[in-house]
Amino acid sequence: MRAIDGGPVLQYVDGVSLMAGAANVIMQLSWPAVGYGVMESKVESGRLLDHPIKRSRTTLQFLAVASLGTEDEKRLFRRGVNRAHAQVRSTDESPVEYNALDPELQLWVAACIYRGFEDTHRVLRGEYTPAQREYYYQKGAVFGTTLQVKEEMWPETRDAFEEYWQASLKKVHIDDRTREHLDFIARAKFAHPLTAKLIGKTNLFITKGFLPQEFRDQMHYTWTVKDQKRFDRMMKVIATVNRRMPTVLREFPYNYLMTDLRWRLRTGRSPI
Repeated sequence: MRAIDGGPVLQYVDGVSLMAGAANVIMQLSWPAVGYGVMESKVESGRLLDHPIKRSRTTLQFLAVASLGTEDEKRLFRRGVNRAHAQVRSTDESPVEYNALDPELQLWVAACIYRGFEDTHRVLRGEYTPAQREYYYQKGAVFGTTLQVKEEMWPETRDAFEEYWQASLKKVHIDDRTREHLDFIARAKFAHPLTAKLIGKTNLFITKGFLPQEFRDQMHYTWTVKDQKRFDRMMKVIATVNRRMPTVLREFPYNYLMTDLRWRLRTGRSPI
């Protein structure tokens, strides 16, 4: 699947890659300014714990429009996100200072999103060739530019990105309050109680599996050699099934989300 403007952003659109979503949220919110910005957000309609379906739709639609949308669709979606982010600022009572429109914070979020797509591609499809890795890395800048990140802020090469990533890990700190919030997400407790009971344990295991060790340590999660072998076996089965699925099913829910977004824009509804 290709974006209408600018060629392919992702080599493959695999809906099953969303199984790593909670791990990616943990990575994003591991910067205290991002974590507390989310937890203290005054945008009530966008809180995951209060409106899990709407919040999930908005987050996934961002990934869909950044990857597959036209420049005009990205612009309109960015405008909607900006209106919400403009309300997210720290107060005198906040433990850390934050502003959701800060490009540096958004660069970190975009970097986590890109890293997440790269990690899930490796699990589902195998390693990129060096040329492919650089090509799709350059395309990954769209995850930032669909927010407030200027294109020149995106590290120039994949090697430069790795330097940025390693330096940024020094800012990672998950305190007790943030850890409790993120563990709640990892266990899918924001979902309907029956759903949480059915998938919570598995979701936590998959989340741990996709987390780099630095983040597992911050979350106080244990991970053994036996866990890694079990995770690898599980991912091998999922990857095999995924590759054999019909395209329309393999690309779900991204294809549905783009259809929904275009309907919302066409009928004058808010994109978020």
